[in-house]
Amino acid sequence: MLKFCSSTLAVPQANTCVPEHVAVIMDGNGRWAKKRLMPRVFGHKKGVDALRATVKTCDALGVRYLTVFAFSNENWRRPDEEVSFLMGLFLKVLQGEIERMHSNAIRLKIIGNRSRFSAELVALIDAAEAKTAANAGLTLTIAADYGARWDILQATHSLLAEHPEKATSFDEGDLTPHLAMAYAPEPDLFIRTGGEQRISNFLLWQLAYTELYFTDLLWPDFDAAAFGVAIDWYRGRERRFGRTSEQLQVLSSC
Repeated sequence: MLKFCSSTLAVPQANTCVPEHVAVIMDGNGRWAKKRLMPRVFGHKKGVDALRATVKTCDALGVRYLTVFAFSNENWRRPDEEVSFLMGLFLKVLQGEIERMHSNAIRLKIIGNRSRFSAELVALIDAAEAKTAANAGLTLTIAADYGARWDILQATHSLLAEHPEKATSFDEGDLTPHLAMAYAPEPDLFIRTGGEQRISNFLLWQLAYTELYFTDLLWPDFDAAAFGVAIDWYRGRERRFGRTSEQLQVLSSC
């Protein structure tokens, strides 16, 4: 019988002024374009500009990890022409931005199932990750052909392949190193633009104690000022991690 043991992972004791790790679902690119009577693909181009600005803002604020949902497992269901455009845009952005990221000490990580990507895109991803691997600045993670259920399943398969003796008994600490984002702390703040209020199969394991922030702003309109509003909201949250307010230590002053 499969046994899941209780977690022994430590959790933070209090909130901090600036979240160490921010995760974002960049929603609303297509709707932004349609409101302007433009093709949806134009919204995706503007979304890249918004991401570039968010990376700059996070770097300036001292955020250590920024993880963005660029393309989900389910997005393959979109019209073929849009999927083709997104794959081409991904390739073009990597080609155009990697030197800029490297010069700014940004480490790039790409998580997700790469089996459906072109050989050219996979090679470029590998080269970009290798080039920036030693950088000590902001870690930018792009989730592409990613799904949290896929992540948990592949982590389980990886764990059992490496440790078959754990097939009937393993805990969270055993599984965590096999997750796609084992290199990063769990997100402190999750942001979703576009008005939807769901997680949409994004980092389900990692978001267990993350503060969830939703805004009606469409992603291309999410600028530094909007990011500041989200940070201010986060600073007002009391992160109890299962404890009572009385048990918490005095929160660090912002």
